[in-house]
Amino acid sequence: MQQGIVIHAPHDLRIQELDTGELQPQQLKVKVKAGGICGSDLHYYHHGGFGVVRIKEPMVLGHEVSGQIAEVGSAIADIAPGTRIAISPSRPCGACKYCQEGKQNHCLDMRFYGSAMRTPHVQGAFRQEIVIERSQAHVVADHVSDGEAAMAEPLSVALHAVRRAGPLVGKRVLVTGCGPIGALVVIAARRAGALEVVATDVAKMPLETALKVGADRAVNMAETPDALKAYAADKGTFDVLFEASGNERALVGALEALRPQAIIVQVGLGGDINFPANLLVGKELDWRGAFRFHEEFAMAVELMNKKLVDVKPLISATYPIEKSVEAFEIAGDRSKMMKVQISFA
Repeated sequence: MQQGIVIHAPHDLRIQELDTGELQPQQLKVKVKAGGICGSDLHYYHHGGFGVVRIKEPMVLGHEVSGQIAEVGSAIADIAPGTRIAISPSRPCGACKYCQEGKQNHCLDMRFYGSAMRTPHVQGAFRQEIVIERSQAHVVADHVSDGEAAMAEPLSVALHAVRRAGPLVGKRVLVTGCGPIGALVVIAARRAGALEVVATDVAKMPLETALKVGADRAVNMAETPDALKAYAADKGTFDVLFEASGNERALVGALEALRPQAIIVQVGLGGDINFPANLLVGKELDWRGAFRFHEEFAMAVELMNKKLVDVKPLISATYPIEKSVEAFEIAGDRSKMMKVQISFA
């Protein structure tokens, strides 16, 4: 029996004994080392869910995790115990029409760690020990810390968003919302060849972090709400907008700064948004969604392994599993924290 972090109801988070389960021939038993608290985890903690999704039974939280292989199944010969890995939380079925089309992030029978979207809920990875499929394990280099390895999942989200935008070489990019995903989009856009990256937010710390990870300019919209008007001349400046806040005002406020035929990639979620159709038509804007990831997870790990990206500035604090409630309480404070992680070692 191992300990895990289980949500029962809003603000009812418990550390409980969990059964790891039997190891099958094609599976790995992993000692979880680090786990990052995501926005969806916070929604479960504070509100019991998001949108129409609600907790109907106790559920282990967490999907941003790294670990070390403790035991391998009898049919596995290509990876050994002791290997450090990042764990992909995404388990598409592989058989439905979307998986067959290479759109695994739209799998009709997806099992994604720590999700109440289906019942029984898919239990998460905030636990000291977990059994995973071999395909979920991605080997990390010695220089990549456990905390960095746990950042592979949110980096994958950012990489998928950047791919949804199309080629970025030489493009001018605006990122609205500089939480962990927005900051990672800054990293991914810069890596993809963006010529200029401007980031906006309403809090000081996320903007400072955006500058650390590659933004050319960081604009505090709470202090200078008209700052983007300088980019609106001659029908706009930016070729691509990554909207990572989920805030309607952030999206609509950025439209005048976009060039005709600009691409908008909606990454943040915040409920329904009223979009001005006249600007969409008049500027021939292209508004696209970005949902999760698939092959980008392996890309994220490889980028970290090759030292082509640095996610360390995003990791604000690490709490032991015994202080999980304290970690969840502070994780949503964007004036103090970017990514809060939990240590399970």
